[in-house]
Amino acid sequence: MNPDFLSWSGGLQARIEAALDRLLPSPEHAPQTLHAAMRYSVLEGGKRVRPLLAFAAGELVNADPARVEIAACAVELIHAYSLVHDDMPCMDNDVLRRGKPTCHVEYDQATALLVGDSLQSLAFELLSGQPLNDSPARQLEMVKLLAAASGSHGMAGGQAFDLASVGQALTLPELEFMHIHKTGALIRASVLLGAYCGDTLEQAALTQLDHYAKCVGLAFQVVDDILDAEAPTATLGKTAGKDAADNKPTYVSLLGVARAREFAHELHQDALATLDGFKQSHHLRELADFIIQRQF
Repeated sequence: MNPDFLSWSGGLQARIEAALDRLLPSPEHAPQTLHAAMRYSVLEGGKRVRPLLAFAAGELVNADPARVEIAACAVELIHAYSLVHDDMPCMDNDVLRRGKPTCHVEYDQATALLVGDSLQSLAFELLSGQPLNDSPARQLEMVKLLAAASGSHGMAGGQAFDLASVGQALTLPELEFMHIHKTGALIRASVLLGAYCGDTLEQAALTQLDHYAKCVGLAFQVVDDILDAEAPTATLGKTAGKDAADNKPTYVSLLGVARAREFAHELHQDALATLDGFKQSHHLRELADFIIQRQF
């Protein structure tokens, strides 16, 4: 990767980590175990792709980084909550996440359930708790956007579709539908939330940004499926080969590795083409590159 991109992304990852550390409840405050488990599940791990996308989109609209930081933390908390619940025995039943025991293993299932609930609530507390846009109506749209991306028409709905699809032979459109919701919805929300923190964009430009985010969201999942099939557990920080072991439909099981790689490349090129005409879009472009080239 470009050294400038690595410097930019590394600096922002450190900034997000510090912000999350500041915004999460202290483990010294009651209920101590719940607060400690929340911090365990969020801090010291993850690529922070969604916050990076929010910051990169914010650059297009001259957004105040302090405002973007709050929106980025909100969407990352939603993502972290989804991972905690996704790993539970009633869902994907995994024991490893980000190179350490999953929340329900380190603590217990009841605590993990409450961690997810609490992280979700905290995300909306942050998103509504201070001015992120000069227009209150526009900020309300941001709250609505994240809520829709998180619920039954977004991430949660995609997870329900995923659970119902175990052992099923899905078509490519059906698989895309599932991942547009399960993985893509929050990625699309990340980009749009960043864009909402600055100057107002015309609807046509927002539609272009949303299409970029849709492409990188699908590409992220395609690469995830390839890595699950090929990369070792130590590299991934989660159990490798679990999709195949659980008989879950993936882009690899449907297309094979070679065609899945081609599909990821097509999505990558579509995402980059969508950014033509935008100024200050180099970090969005480099994030698309990172998503395609990543090894974890």
